[in-house]
Amino acid sequence: MSIFDSKSILITGGSGSLGKALVRQLLDNTGVRRIAIYSRDELKQFHMRSEFKDNSRLRWFIGDIRDKDRLVRAMHGVDYVVHAAALKQVDTGEYNPMEFIKTNVLGSQNVIEASIDAGVSKVVALSTDKASSPINLYGATKLTADKLFVAANNYSQSYGTSFCVVRYGNVMGSRGSVIPFFQNLASQGKPMPITDLRMTRFWISIDDAVKFVLDSFEIMQGGELYVPRIPSMKIVDLATAISPNSEIVEIGIRPGEKLHEEMISAEDSRRTIQVSKNRFLVLPVVAEWNFNIPEGEVMKERTAYASDTNELWLGSSDMAEFIERMN
Repeated sequence: MSIFDSKSILITGGSGSLGKALVRQLLDNTGVRRIAIYSRDELKQFHMRSEFKDNSRLRWFIGDIRDKDRLVRAMHGVDYVVHAAALKQVDTGEYNPMEFIKTNVLGSQNVIEASIDAGVSKVVALSTDKASSPINLYGATKLTADKLFVAANNYSQSYGTSFCVVRYGNVMGSRGSVIPFFQNLASQGKPMPITDLRMTRFWISIDDAVKFVLDSFEIMQGGELYVPRIPSMKIVDLATAISPNSEIVEIGIRPGEKLHEEMISAEDSRRTIQVSKNRFLVLPVVAEWNFNIPEGEVMKERTAYASDTNELWLGSSDMAEFIERMN
């Protein structure tokens, strides 16, 4: 039995890498009744329809999360929503800040209001490590969206809609991952450009990311922010894993880029509980509803969960094994 059996689910940004992986998992392992894909790109939807052989449980909505009326129409009869749609390129956000605000902030507000108006039961919004102590516009918009989704529970509970946030790091195997970029350079015998040789990042496989998101629907109360306990990796080691003999060239940090990422800030640590071996829960700052604090180990105060001080690490051999499985 699954909570998704006989349910209708809508995925914003559903034609992306994570959306496709979510659809595959739901179709293969649950009795989901209907999955609505909501995205702007008709070509990606066309390819996805072909990939899933026009599965009768899939529905296709061309739409932008900036359009609240379209969202309300698409959410009619929907039980659960995964909000994955966002503008994500860090340097693009620095040059086009208003567009990122329109999509990542105002679009997220539209998702919240449309979910309530349509009577959706549960919404899980996807965040990013760049939303913790943000220094770039993209991270700032995602932090704002996180706070919108958490605070939405202050007035949505009486409507029967609950919201929570899932925050994780770089997804191995996703369309935006640096892995295919490095692989393409390696195939051409070109050097590997790395902005700073000291750089580290959090990494999670796309299958683990999907499982974490779907498991969050099972356990969420509404108002929490979930963070997976995942490994870090040096970008230098990643490049070496992909092409051991390629030259590595340091090119300098790009606008808005961090040397190391974090998923839980030092300030948020005092509100963070490790509720299982692989899951942290960040409590809401303000909870005007009945939130039951689960059991678990409280994170050490003033200790950030950052990619350079992480306890778990991937080496070149670990990543090489993963890339081989991907291929």
